[in-house]
Amino acid sequence: MTSGTARPTAPPAPIRALHTGSGEPLLLLHGFMMSPHCWEQVAQRMAGRCEVFAPAFTGHWGGPELDGWFIDISALADRIEDQLDEMGWRTCHIAGNSLGGWVGFELARRGRARTLTAIAPAGGWQTPSTLQLRVGLKFLSLLPLVKIGKLLPDAITYHGLTRQAVALLLTKNPEAASRAGLEATITSALHCRAMIPMLVSGLRFPALEHLSTLRTPVRLLMCESDRVIPNRLYARRFLEELPDSADRILVHDVGHVPMLEAPDRIATLIAEHVYASRTRLRAV
Repeated sequence: MTSGTARPTAPPAPIRALHTGSGEPLLLLHGFMMSPHCWEQVAQRMAGRCEVFAPAFTGHWGGPELDGWFIDISALADRIEDQLDEMGWRTCHIAGNSLGGWVGFELARRGRARTLTAIAPAGGWQTPSTLQLRVGLKFLSLLPLVKIGKLLPDAITYHGLTRQAVALLLTKNPEAASRAGLEATITSALHCRAMIPMLVSGLRFPALEHLSTLRTPVRLLMCESDRVIPNRLYARRFLEELPDSADRILVHDVGHVPMLEAPDRIATLIAEHVYASRTRLRAV
C-alpha cells in the first residue's frame, strides 16, 4: 500500500544486480531512471523456474559509472553483453520495460535473445521526430523536481504525497504499488547520473531498425493506462512492424511500469512466453 504502514528505518540501498533462482536464463531490464528494484516482486515469482538476472544500467542507481557525457542504446547493450559473457550466458530470455525494452530489441538484433518480452517499450519513434522530442521534454520537465528532491530531508522526499504523485505517473492503481517499491523508484530517480547525458544524447540516438526482420519470438505488452508513452502514439511502430508471429497484448488496468502494481500478471505473461518458446527449437 502507498500509505498506512511504518516508514522503513533507512532509504533503500542500491543494487548492482538482482541474481536469483535456477532454470531457464532470464534477463530483466529496467526503464530510464529506474533500477533493478522495480523487478524485485517479479523476480521472486520467477525464481522457481528461471535463473533471473536483473542488472542496473550504466549511469543508473547501482550501475556502472558513466564514461564521459555521451551514452546511447548501443553502449547500454554493450555493457549488458559483457555481463552476460561473464555469466556464461550466450543467449537468454529477455524481458524489458520502457528503456529496457528498447535495449532488449538491440540485444535481440545481436542474437542474444531466445525470446523477448517488451513491456511498454521505448524507441518506437523515428529520429528526429516530434514524438522523440515530446518524450524528451516530458523527462526534462522532471529535472527541477529531481534537483529539489536531492536537497530535501527524507521525511519529505518519501512523504505519502510524494509517493502518491510517483504512483499516479507510473501506475493505474496507486494503492496496488508497495511502499517499498515506490520509495526505491524515488531513490532511483534521484540517483540517476545518466539523466541529463541520456536526454542530451537522445537527440542523436539512431531509430530502431525496421522490426519486420527480427527473428526472435517477441511478446509485446502494451499498458492500457500508460501516461508516460501512451500506446496511441508510441506503440504504432511496434504494432505495424513486428512480424505476424509476434504476440500483441494489451494489459488492462495498468500503467507504464506494471511490475509495481501487477507483478503476478507480468510474471505470468513473461513465463508463458518463455515456456512456449521451448517447443520452437532454434540454432543459436
